Amino acid sequence: MVQSKYTERTVQFLPRTDMIKLYGHELSGNSYKVKLMLSLLALDYEWIKVDLMAGEHKQPEFLALNPFGQVPLLVHDDIILADAQAILVYLARRYGGDKWLPMEAEPLSRVIRWLSTTAGEIRQGPESARLYYRFNVTSINLERANQTAEFILTQLNTHLSNKEWLELGHPTLADIAVFPYVALAPDGQIALDNYPHILAWCDRLQHLPGFVSMIGIPQPVTV
Repeated sequence: MVQSKYTERTVQFLPRTDMIKLYGHELSGNSYKVKLMLSLLALDYEWIKVDLMAGEHKQPEFLALNPFGQVPLLVHDDIILADAQAILVYLARRYGGDKWLPMEAEPLSRVIRWLSTTAGEIRQGPESARLYYRFNVTSINLERANQTAEFILTQLNTHLSNKEWLELGHPTLADIAVFPYVALAPDGQIALDNYPHILAWCDRLQHLPGFVSMIGIPQPVTV
């Protein structure tokens, strides 16, 4: 299995480097999706942990790089990019070509639709439920999150009932963007047992060359 290489150290805010640097947290699904993309592209990078629990993302040094105070953050030479979906687009276009992010208008729009869904219904549903239970964010309207999760998981399961990948017949940026918080739904006490097509899709993705795991998303068992 081909995997990218990364080194790890505690956070130091050095924005300019010849190497890709990824600032993130190991429990962040958005940090993970960038890690996954880097690994699938077999790119070397340096992982720099931002201790969210200690509030490092709200310190002046980090806010100078990302005023939103969020992870992930990617630094590559003089380029500083925040937002997981934006970082995925950058990596796919710079290193992955049309395979991951097509240039043609119609297939491109199909992929981008799922990036929007990731920032919309998936964030408002499975991701919010996970925040409620995993991180005790009790300000979240759990009933609404569960309703939204049921809606989008039902739609996703139906969409995958006659296809292996979200769009274009092969893995694209759409799959990488959607996968983490869907696979992490059980962290929000949302079972995936009633969504067999989603489970099959997750399994296919977990068997891609270069797949990497995170807490809550294990490496697949190989026989």
